[in-house]
Amino acid sequence: QVQLVESGGGLVQPGGSLRLSCQASGSIFSILVMGWYRQAPGKQRELVVGITSGGSTNYADSVKGRFTISGDSAKNTVYLQMNSLKPEDTAVYYCTIATTGGIIYWGQGTQVTVSS
Repeated sequence: QVQLVESGGGLVQPGGSLRLSCQASGSIFSILVMGWYRQAPGKQRELVVGITSGGSTNYADSVKGRFTISGDSAKNTVYLQMNSLKPEDTAVYYCTIATTGGIIYWGQGTQVTVSS
């Protein structure tokens, strides 16, 4: 059974940084894309960044230049480094993996709150 477990969320002041981690367990075959979504209260879930198996990335305009996705295949872990955080980045952040077979896995989410 595949599980995605996020960690690293928390409360941070505006301008601060956080690094989210997403560790995958179980057998995942033919990964097409990995990424991070977020959902703020009262808003729809939105893409933050995706990275394909070939290494191509797609960042939301709102996070370009501030967030960076990276991965460690040996640890089956993908990271999201978030710098220069703003109050509007406050949301629950979800890790996701999509396979070439059309299966999409989601983590349980981790809360990020940016507030002074």
